[in-house]
Amino acid sequence: MSISLVSSLLRHQCLAVFTHIRPDGDALGSQVGCCLWLQQHGVSAIAFNEDPSPHNLEWLQSYFPVQKPSKEAIDRCDGILFLDGNHPDRFGKLAEYATTLGKPLYLIDHHPSPVDIYADRHWSLSTSSTAQLVYDLYLETGIEKITPEAAIALYTGMVTDTGSFRFDSVSPSTHLAVADLLARGHFKPNIVHEQLYDQRSPAQFALLGMALGTMKFFADGRIGIICVTQEMFQKTGTVYGDTEAFVSYPMSTKGVEAAVIFIEYEGRIKLSFRSKSKLDVNLWARQFEGGGHAKAAGGWTEAPLDEAIDRVLKVGMASL
Repeated sequence: MSISLVSSLLRHQCLAVFTHIRPDGDALGSQVGCCLWLQQHGVSAIAFNEDPSPHNLEWLQSYFPVQKPSKEAIDRCDGILFLDGNHPDRFGKLAEYATTLGKPLYLIDHHPSPVDIYADRHWSLSTSSTAQLVYDLYLETGIEKITPEAAIALYTGMVTDTGSFRFDSVSPSTHLAVADLLARGHFKPNIVHEQLYDQRSPAQFALLGMALGTMKFFADGRIGIICVTQEMFQKTGTVYGDTEAFVSYPMSTKGVEAAVIFIEYEGRIKLSFRSKSKLDVNLWARQFEGGGHAKAAGGWTEAPLDEAIDRVLKVGMASL
C-alpha cells in the first residue's frame, strides 16, 4: 500500500466517496467500510451513488448512508475518492463532474488497467475485491479501529465479489482477512448470507424461470448464454437488480468454459461475462464498451438482442 495515499486521504476534512453505478456487494461493502474508516480517523465522508442499492444490500445503509449525488453536496467536499471502478464513466455523470473541480482525486480499486485520470493518488491491485483493499487500510492504520459494522460490510464485499470464495482471485490473504473480520466483528457468516441470498421474491423466481428458457450453448457446449428482455421485466414486475447471479446458471453447466448474460436495459443490451477457463473475458468485454477481470467482466452494445448475440459469440468463439 502507498503510505502517501493514506496520509493524503487523512489530511482532508471531508471526502466524497463514490462507487460504481448499479452497485454490487463489493461496491457498497467497500464504500461503507471505507467511510467508517475515514470517520475513525476524524475525516468526514459522504457516500454517493447515482443508482439505488439492490434490495438485498439495502441493509448496509443502516451502517452508513449512501445518497444520490448533487453538485451542491460534492462542492462541500475537499477531495474525491473513487472505489471499485477503473474508469470515470463507471461512476456516473456527477462523478465525472467531480473530476473537473480541481480537487484531489483518489482511486482504490482491484480491476486491471485503471484509466490514468484519477492520478493524484491511486492504489490499484489485483486481488479478491476492493473490500480486501479497504481492509488493508485498517491494517495499515490500526486494525483495532475496525468496528463490527465495518467488519460486516467488508465481509459482504469479499463474499459477493468472490462468488462465496470460489473464484481464483481468492488467496490465503483473503481467508486470513475473513477470519479476522469474523473475529473482530463478532458475527456469524449466516447472518450476511441470509441477507444476500435468502430474500428473493416469487416475482424474481418467475423472472428466473423465463430466463432459464432462453439458455443456449455454442462452440460444442463451451459457451453458454442466457437472456433477459424488457418483456420479461414487465410481465413479472421485476427490475435489473433482480437478475443478480443469473449468469451462474449457464456457467455451472458441465462443459461450459465461459458464459454471457444479455439483459435489455435502458435501451441497450447489458452484457455480463464469466469464465472458468483460460478465456480472458476482460479482453472479450473490451470489444463491447466494457472490461473487468479475466474471469468476470461487463460491457454494453447498442445492437438489437439477436444481433448482439451474434456479435458477442463471434468474438468469444474466436478467442477459444
